Amino acid sequence: MLSSATGARIGITGLGTHVPERVVTNDELATMVETSDEWITERTGIKERRFAAPEEALTDIALPAARAALADAGVRAEDIDLVICATVTPDMLFPTSSALLADALGMPEAAAYDLLAGCTGFVYAIAQAYGMLASGLSKRALVVGGDVLSKILDLEDRSTLVLFGDGAGAVVMEPVSSGGFLGFELGADGGGGKHLWLPGSGSRHFENPDQYVKMNGREVFKFATRVMVYSAERILAECGRTVEDVQVYVPHQANKRIIDYATAKLGIPAEKTIVNVDRYGNTSSGSIPLALADARAAGRLDKGTLVLMTGMGAGLTWGSALLEWTKGKGT
Repeated sequence: MLSSATGARIGITGLGTHVPERVVTNDELATMVETSDEWITERTGIKERRFAAPEEALTDIALPAARAALADAGVRAEDIDLVICATVTPDMLFPTSSALLADALGMPEAAAYDLLAGCTGFVYAIAQAYGMLASGLSKRALVVGGDVLSKILDLEDRSTLVLFGDGAGAVVMEPVSSGGFLGFELGADGGGGKHLWLPGSGSRHFENPDQYVKMNGREVFKFATRVMVYSAERILAECGRTVEDVQVYVPHQANKRIIDYATAKLGIPAEKTIVNVDRYGNTSSGSIPLALADARAAGRLDKGTLVLMTGMGAGLTWGSALLEWTKGKGT
């Protein structure tokens, strides 16, 4: 799916993030599996990640992020009429995490649903919110992206344990007078789903499933390096922009080697690229909003800044969004 935005201007007017307190270093993982800080750093760029406490579920880390986004936008919870939560680790299948968040935040009139698109979930969710807002079906939306992947990791599987972490981000989206989203590019390849999957997590019967993440790292790497470039190039062309126009590039933080490959192929310099995978690992749907928050904290998101976001993940899915940053509500 490829489309440039037409009609109403829709932008991000509030941004908030939250990560669990526990920091898990590479050295700590080396006490659990055969690995080392040097091995992990060389292959992934990751130095540490956050793991949720045993009693913490997705909504526990998403709720502070959502509250921060509302405060940043200067809007009341009751003014939100749509909540979309992108996650592969909801508190439970139902009630949905989005409904639980809406209730906890005090949003009695909001429609709420969860969206499952792997690590691309946040990009899919903002595209859906854009469609609802641009059509007039919604007036103001809260989009949450987050995961607690530590809950579904095999603590004896080095290939997945070293990659993932927990975190959440949230944005408020609404009509703006200038800037906003310029377009989206989304896609999926179910044929490649066998390379990153969670057996026993749904209605398909498996013999003795352990319900831990399974990944064919080599195939996922090949997929990621291809679609990160493909998706970015397509959305830029659709919106009549070039790589040179991009001022801030926010790629999904899966692996530093994937990011380096994509930036080299696209021709995006390091100084325009936001990288925090070293501190958080791969937080799935929380990845891009966490990186956006880092970009803003570094003073990189001024009014009119052209931001390119690209993600890819389980499904296999991919997606990009291009927007002109809106600094402050309605400006």
